[in-house]
Amino acid sequence: MSRRRRADKREILPDPRFGDLTLSKFINCVMEQGKKSTAEAIVYGAIESLEKKSSNENKKEEAAKASDLDDAISVKSRGLRLFHDALKNVRPRIEVRSRRVGGATYQVPVEVRNDRALALAIRWIIDAARRRGEKTMKDRLAAELFEAANERGAAMKKREDTHKMADANKAFAHYRW
Repeated sequence: MSRRRRADKREILPDPRFGDLTLSKFINCVMEQGKKSTAEAIVYGAIESLEKKSSNENKKEEAAKASDLDDAISVKSRGLRLFHDALKNVRPRIEVRSRRVGGATYQVPVEVRNDRALALAIRWIIDAARRRGEKTMKDRLAAELFEAANERGAAMKKREDTHKMADANKAFAHYRW
């Protein structure tokens, strides 16, 4: 980490299909070796799978909503709404940071900034999806996002473990800087 100055935040463009900045950041994190079109196909396919999964569960509600045009638009972006719910659920509120005081290292619980919380949530969801057993990455990502939206899954477990660690080290909170 440079001691001279803080690195500038790069501006990213919203994604082409939904115009969402958070989704664009997610696509950039899924991307490997500069293959953005592949990452977009994976993420958009996962969102379509989320729409299908949620429509299978809410078949009766969808029939009632399909009559109105505004409701049809909200049905179309239901997958995007589930995506945002998953990120909101996985986002940590508190984490531990190492702090060296008088020769001893303490795990000090600190609150997480919003941009870091979003970055952690994105990273945890993608890592959990990559470890899953489904055949394609699209299916893995859709399943992990669906579970995170319903407050289950490996990404939610990671968040709960982080909160438990912070809770266990609450005694060292006075070392916060």
